[in-house]
Amino acid sequence: MKALLYRADQGGQGMPSSTVTLQGSTVRIAVAGIGGTFEGKLSADGNSIAGAWTQGGGPSPLNLTRATAETAWPISDPPVRLKPMAAAANPVFEVATIKPSNPDTPGKAIQVRGRHFYNLNTFLSDLITFAYGLHPKQIVGAPAWIENDKYDLSAQPEAEGQPNDKQWKAMLQKLLTDRFNLTFHRDKKELSVYAITVAKAGPKLTKSEGDPNGLPGLFFRGLGVLPARNATMADFAGVMQAAVLDRPVVDQTGLQGRFDFTLTWTHEFQFGGLGARAPAQPTIRMRPRMAPAGVLVIDRVEKPFGN
Repeated sequence: MKALLYRADQGGQGMPSSTVTLQGSTVRIAVAGIGGTFEGKLSADGNSIAGAWTQGGGPSPLNLTRATAETAWPISDPPVRLKPMAAAANPVFEVATIKPSNPDTPGKAIQVRGRHFYNLNTFLSDLITFAYGLHPKQIVGAPAWIENDKYDLSAQPEAEGQPNDKQWKAMLQKLLTDRFNLTFHRDKKELSVYAITVAKAGPKLTKSEGDPNGLPGLFFRGLGVLPARNATMADFAGVMQAAVLDRPVVDQTGLQGRFDFTLTWTHEFQFGGLGARAPAQPTIRMRPRMAPAGVLVIDRVEKPFGN
C-alpha cells in the first residue's frame, strides 16, 4: 500500500509515505521525510478514518473522509521545476544585500527558496561553517565579533538555472571573500569529534526518491526530533555539528546516496545551549573520539561594507 500526502497551502507537490499498514481496522501511515505519522481507525463502511497526526510534538486530531465527485477539490499542478544550473557554471551572486540584524527579530535561519538565498540573525561564523562544511571549533584565529555580530543576507545568483548544493556554497564562499575580505589557510588539528558509524544491526535507512541533485531537507521539529529528507550522511553530519553538538561530526558510515529518515533523542545533552536529548538511532551511532580534523585558520577578516 502507498499514500501520497498533499499540503493544500503549498501547491500540488505530493509527499510520498515511507510505510502504510492496515492491521484489522487500524491504519498507520509514516512520512519519514518530515517525521510525521498518522494512526486511525477505519470505519466499518470504509468511508472514513478517525485518527490523529503526530509530528514533532503531541498528536493532533485528524479525521479523514472518502472524497466524492461533489466534495473533492482539484489538486493544483506541482510548482514548475527550474532547469538545473549548468554543472560547469562558475556562479556568483548577482545581487547580494548584507545588513545588521534587527535585535528585536526572533529566530535564526539559513534557507534557499527557489533562486533566493537568505539568512536571518546569523553570525559570520554561521556563514563560514555553512559555506565550508565546518564546526565552529574548526575555525581558528578569528576575532570575537564573528560570533557576536548578527547579519541578514539576501542574494540571488547571476547565472541561469537552479543551483545545486555545491554551487550555493561556492557562491557564498566568493561573497565571504568579496564582502568580508575573508582570507585563510587550512591546517590539521587533533580534535575531539563525534564519529557517525553504522550500528551492528546494519543500515536500515530508506533510500530517498527525491532529486539526486536537489537540496536536502533537514529542519528540526522542536527539541529532540530531526526529520531528514533527500539527505546524504554528509548533510546529516553537517546539520548535527552546526546546530546540535558541541564538536565536529565525522561521517565514518561509508553509506552512499540520499536517504529519508527521522532522528530522535533520548538522553540529556547539549543542543546549542538549550538542552535536549542525546541521539538514539537504531541504524547509526555517534561516538566521541579524538581524530585529526581539518581546521580553517583565519588570516584576515573585516566587517562587511557596501551593498
